[in-house]
Amino acid sequence: MAAQVTESREAAAVPPPVTAAEAATLGVSDVFTRLGSGPEGLGKDEAARRLRVVGPNAVRSYRARPWPVLWSQLRSPLLLLLAVTAVASAFLGQASDAVIIGVILVASVGLGFFNEYKAARTAEALHSSIRHRCVVLRDGHPRTVDVTELVPGDVVDLQLGQVVPADLRLLAVAGLECDESVLTGESVPTEKSTGPVAAGTPLAELTCCALMGTVVRAGSGTGVVTAAGGAAEFGRIAQGLGEHQPETEFQTGLGKFSMLLVQVAGALTGAIFIINVALHKPVITALLFSLSIAVGLTPQLLPAVVSASLASGSRQLARSKVLVKRLVCIEDLGDVDVLFTDKTGTLTEGSLRFMRSAGPDGTADDEPLLLGLLCNEAVTENGRAAGGNPLDVALWDSPAAAGQQPALARYRRLGTVPFDHERRLVSVLDEDDAGNRMMITKGAPEELLKRCTAIPAAARTALDAEFASGNRVIAVATREMPSVSSLTAADEHDLTFRGILVFLDPPKPEAREALQRLARLGVTVKVLTGDNAVVAAKVCADLGLPVSQVATGADIDNAGDQLGELLARTTVFARVSPEHKAQIVRAQRATGTDVAFLGDGVNDAIALHAADVGISVDSAADVAKDAADVLLLEKDLNVLADGVMGGRRIFANTMKYVLMGTSSNFGNMFSAAGASIFLKFLPMLPSQILLNNLLYDTSQLAIPTDNVDPEQVAQPTRWDLGFIRKFMLFMGPISSLFDFTTFGIMLWVFHAGERLFQTGWFVESLATQTLVIFVIRTRRVPFFRSVASSPMALAAVGITAVGAVLPYTGHLAYILGFQPLPGAFFLALAGIVAVYLVLVEIGKYWFYRLYRAPAAPKPRHRTPGHRVRRRAARFTVHTLHPARGHNVSPGKPVKQDSKVPAG
Repeated sequence: MAAQVTESREAAAVPPPVTAAEAATLGVSDVFTRLGSGPEGLGKDEAARRLRVVGPNAVRSYRARPWPVLWSQLRSPLLLLLAVTAVASAFLGQASDAVIIGVILVASVGLGFFNEYKAARTAEALHSSIRHRCVVLRDGHPRTVDVTELVPGDVVDLQLGQVVPADLRLLAVAGLECDESVLTGESVPTEKSTGPVAAGTPLAELTCCALMGTVVRAGSGTGVVTAAGGAAEFGRIAQGLGEHQPETEFQTGLGKFSMLLVQVAGALTGAIFIINVALHKPVITALLFSLSIAVGLTPQLLPAVVSASLASGSRQLARSKVLVKRLVCIEDLGDVDVLFTDKTGTLTEGSLRFMRSAGPDGTADDEPLLLGLLCNEAVTENGRAAGGNPLDVALWDSPAAAGQQPALARYRRLGTVPFDHERRLVSVLDEDDAGNRMMITKGAPEELLKRCTAIPAAARTALDAEFASGNRVIAVATREMPSVSSLTAADEHDLTFRGILVFLDPPKPEAREALQRLARLGVTVKVLTGDNAVVAAKVCADLGLPVSQVATGADIDNAGDQLGELLARTTVFARVSPEHKAQIVRAQRATGTDVAFLGDGVNDAIALHAADVGISVDSAADVAKDAADVLLLEKDLNVLADGVMGGRRIFANTMKYVLMGTSSNFGNMFSAAGASIFLKFLPMLPSQILLNNLLYDTSQLAIPTDNVDPEQVAQPTRWDLGFIRKFMLFMGPISSLFDFTTFGIMLWVFHAGERLFQTGWFVESLATQTLVIFVIRTRRVPFFRSVASSPMALAAVGITAVGAVLPYTGHLAYILGFQPLPGAFFLALAGIVAVYLVLVEIGKYWFYRLYRAPAAPKPRHRTPGHRVRRRAARFTVHTLHPARGHNVSPGKPVKQDSKVPAG
């Protein structure tokens, strides 16, 4: 009771959140008053207290909960109908059969539940390993916290590339612009200010607010949290979309495959039921038998096998420093045909080093160095760079910069026009100790030279020489501004060229091997970079990547309808904008190829969203990590190649189960349907069919451990329903042929009655459909040129042995409807299995010789909510720990996301 009173008092003492629309109309001091906060933010204890009351800054939570996973196993209409029919049969005097069927169904559901829940726990661990943090003021001091720990009243720092962590009323801005397309659909960034707006202003025009889920595209700022979690504008939209994630290509294939099975099972089941009723067999028995046939035809444990494969694959990839946000993305990673990648840090070391500065005539000169240090966006602390643009950091931390400190002390900065990816420039307004004011601009040489009044010929020669050597170059220029107190981008004209800054970013030695590995895997690598075309081509040539053609952003703009042709013959795209990158990715996808994009910067987010598989790195900008499906813990193409291999290995093993299950199950069930026509009794009892299916599926849970032949991962592979259907129809009759052979042996050699016939076919059916995995699992000659993994081999042989022993288990065998088989039967069985496997091997050989793969698949399209759902993943609580204050407010529930990994 005392605890409840304390909680009630705490809740009453916490100011309610303020909507963005309302906060935008208030002055800064009024907002602080409403939120019970101030310019120094909240105290540590006060923030913790508010977190206990209002709950986490999240729109959903991810927990692996057993009940939803169990429900996913129980919701099969086929299983439900079978269970109802079994109960009905119990009331009609067939209680023992009903109990046996019930036990088998429970065992089957339990097996699937165990494997899927285990995979869900793996996914939970995966989610928990991906964290998103931001800088807040607590007790007046900067502190880094998880975004889910923000509460109304926190003062938050915003930097370029950051995803706004909550709805903020802005307190200070420096050229701040936010991309709000995730909320408004408007692609043009919104300029931000601090002045209040009029009441009734639309969401897209709240210029004094930064909204949760939007992206800082330029500048910086600070703001106070007015609303968080589900109370924020983005939170309400994300919750309204529900939890359903965009389907991957693998999930789409699974869905189509399931529909194929439903159609086949429906036709076969209906025909069997009608035939058996027409032959005057009991209706309940006929119904149970036909439903059991349908269950036997359905690879019931396919979700469990897929989940086990994906969970095992995710653990292997994590050891290889690859994190997938959703397990099903592993499969799509293996499908990749074309990889677009940036250059810096992927093909090069990424550790930029300042080499030298040169004047307008190309000779050594320290003045460009001083100007570059004055026009610098690095965040410094105690004379060292603590963060910022890598080029600025490299310049500030260079040994040469130390000698410029006395000269730097003579200047003070009056204004800044921050760098952005459209201008590719940064400008500052500085004043020296004599009162002289000067604008300093630095950036990409091509952009800066356009704004200069005169360029010495020697300068162009020096630039060309540096580019040809593969060096990064920054140009510097100035303009006297005697009567100006602030700057805008419009002032960047009539500049005087002052020289260049040269940086070294050498190629990675290991990148050459990685590019060769990807080429062997059938992945075409193309480079998208904002760097100079000559530099990019030089790096690629040094690493052995064939450069057929180099195109620039201008070439893309001029290509028009011929962009597809330009893509086909181009390896390097240089000086491209963020929009160019996305345009290239979309055009490549339109050809039907699966496209991956690897990027880590703010300017890569649009292309990451556009790709089939977005890949980023753990050290990337917030917006890039949010947009990605896969995170690399190390920016290395070898790590990515490991991921591609892992995805293909999992797909190959999944297809083994699909091909084996559909072909052998179809053959066996077709045999059962045929036998039920001419036999006076059922060829196998419903309980025996279900037990056969359970044992068979159990053996297949070891498939994820199987070895994969090199040719199975040499090229991208995709779902092909036509291939599966043809394989089923081609190989199924071979299985049926040996089933009918078994029928003949049981009837005419052993003169079997009902029980002996059913027992003999049960053992033969289980043996052939289980052991055929050794043939189906490879396109090579089995046992000699391709060897199965030990766990899978033991599982297949072990389950076959269990089936052979069951008829000799006394009372259990009697309950199951079995009776002991004569010794001679096993000699016949050995011959049947041996001839069957040989014939399947011959059939497999001819099938793969005759089969022709279809043309490239149609490109996939993104749903409107695709980007919102991806962005919402950042605002997710992975576990709820009351001790840490993560209690969810009853008024603002956090949606629970406990989907199984394949969903």
